[in-house]
Amino acid sequence: MKALYLVVLFLSQVSIAQSEFQKAIASNLKPSRVNLNIKFADSMGNTSNLPIAVLKGKSDGPIFTIVAGIHGFEYPPIVATQALLSEINIEQLHGTLIVIPIANTASFYNRSPFVNPQDDKNLNNAFPGKKNGSITEQIAHFITTEIIAATDVFLDVHGGDACEDLIPFVCYYNNIQKKEKTALARKLSEKSGFELIVSYPYTISNTDPAKYAFKQAVQHGKTALSIECGKLGNVQQENVALIKSGVYNMLATLNMYAEGNGPHKNIIRSNSQSYIKSKAKGIFYSTHKAGDAVKKDEIVGYTTDEFGKIIEEYKAPTNGLILYKLATPPINISDTVMCIGAYADADDE
Repeated sequence: MKALYLVVLFLSQVSIAQSEFQKAIASNLKPSRVNLNIKFADSMGNTSNLPIAVLKGKSDGPIFTIVAGIHGFEYPPIVATQALLSEINIEQLHGTLIVIPIANTASFYNRSPFVNPQDDKNLNNAFPGKKNGSITEQIAHFITTEIIAATDVFLDVHGGDACEDLIPFVCYYNNIQKKEKTALARKLSEKSGFELIVSYPYTISNTDPAKYAFKQAVQHGKTALSIECGKLGNVQQENVALIKSGVYNMLATLNMYAEGNGPHKNIIRSNSQSYIKSKAKGIFYSTHKAGDAVKKDEIVGYTTDEFGKIIEEYKAPTNGLILYKLATPPINISDTVMCIGAYADADDE
């Protein structure tokens, strides 16, 4: 009975927080900043919070959402978002910023890669979520129904998790059904200042679970894109700076803020991805790193058993660039060993 009472109490608090968020978005007080902390509880007794900052500029303009910490072990996006919150001057802002500095606070504070340890679910595999589901599903549902619904442009910022080496890139879905939204996502990517631009195929229907946060925004008909920057569960200041620069460039492109420094001079494009999956559990070895160019059938790594015997080799399935890879020795069956992006020209889409 006590657990039921707590769930009812927290559901009531979520309802209040929803109205507070909607009130902050609808407010005519400009410029202004409102910090909200939305609380959640599920039937298993788990509790969590979702911090949200709503920054309104002096004049009307787009609503731009920045989400960091979908995976709480991806630190450069979280640190970059903290810096942006302290740096952006709302007196110089046009439009509205919605900023979620840490979407998965339980993952962050428990130093848990990929999943929320409370319900063992991956927030970036939970969209559109469930209103009365587990704690992770409730957070995904709130982001879907409240944050994405209110947004014009949705930016989901990620990095390499605790075991991942990753080359920085900006990415978007090539949704041919929403050509104008896709064109804007592509333009923002090109203006972001990132050297590498990756486009993913968009193959889901309007009713398929999107699973990923910015894919959910695309499914909702929003302009959405993602930054991938940082690696190996550490804070690299150069990657923090690159994320900040990318955000400022996007805001400048939308005429929301005037701090952009322009696009990269030598953009590299990739428009198809190949994934190498492991079939063995053991100890992984590779001399390759994220950003390396590879050729089809090149051996890019191998796995041994505990006695050092090679039990599996991995070959590149295509020519391309290593976008990210496993960078620590433990490997399990079905782990993603490597993602290789094929090169593309500007007019390939």
